[in-house]
Amino acid sequence: FESLKYFYEDAPEYHVIVAGSLLGVALHEGISYPVGKVTTLNLYPLNFREFLYAVGETGLADALKTKDYTLIDSFSEKYIYHLKNYMYVGGMPEAVNAFLNNSDYYTAREIQKEIILQYKGDFGKHISANEVVRVNMVWDGIPMQLAKENKKFFFGQIKKGSRSSEFEKAIQWLVDSGLVYRVHKVNEPHVPLSAYKELSFFKLFFLDIGLLGAMSELDLHSIIEGNSLFVEFKGALTEQYVLQQIISDTEYSPYYYGTESATFEQDFLIQKGMDAVPIEVKAETNIRSQSLKAYYDKFHPTTSIRLSLLNYKEQDWMVNIPLYAVCNM
Repeated sequence: FESLKYFYEDAPEYHVIVAGSLLGVALHEGISYPVGKVTTLNLYPLNFREFLYAVGETGLADALKTKDYTLIDSFSEKYIYHLKNYMYVGGMPEAVNAFLNNSDYYTAREIQKEIILQYKGDFGKHISANEVVRVNMVWDGIPMQLAKENKKFFFGQIKKGSRSSEFEKAIQWLVDSGLVYRVHKVNEPHVPLSAYKELSFFKLFFLDIGLLGAMSELDLHSIIEGNSLFVEFKGALTEQYVLQQIISDTEYSPYYYGTESATFEQDFLIQKGMDAVPIEVKAETNIRSQSLKAYYDKFHPTTSIRLSLLNYKEQDWMVNIPLYAVCNM
């Protein structure tokens, strides 16, 4: 980072583009950021729309961009077919490239495993030995945390009797490195959502759904056995998928809302203008939205969104958006 400011100051006629990992700068120790001299762009794993382009389904991807739901609904089976593949292969470019060669699921999975090993190997290059242990414990524990009915991150599940202070630095390093996303709970569903977030309540997600599947040892058969893929690990894969699309393919910062009774709990909340919009993720074929309706009756949001495998449908109080069209929220 520091060297880039000299190009800006001494050779402004050159347009310099550099790429790199955030692993080495996540702790911000000894790093001087050239404020006003560098524009940062975030690169994410391929989202679902980009995956469609990669596999040659330009028409399907373009239809999502235009929000032509008459056309989109007529191809729902094709979208679900590709969505299943995406949820297994993920969006890491090398894994996607392997899949493009004769639909090679096996090689894609081996590449995912290698990426995970390389990440874990890099941890020790950038942080102390003691911190590496804690980072690995957090990293390895995320699939288990997401497989719970209540996906809130519990420190006691990493290490019995542990407290947040013991692992907070490790979590923040993973977040700053771009390897993990932290989604905070809000104590009131009002805008601005950032003013109501609870720092001690959050969920953790991986940067890529394919890596989550690899770490969870998701079996290949799950993508061909009906829609079982969407309910694996209590819908953890589907929630990971939705979070990843929100981060990379929309302008929104996701939160979630919950109460002690879970009556009004919503998987995600996003802020659209002056509205706090609840999002319920339905991975199962039973799409009854009791908690979303209870939330609506209490808070009366302008818009309520349910994401499911059903086609697009507008109701008086809620709109159903297909899971493969998350980008259209």
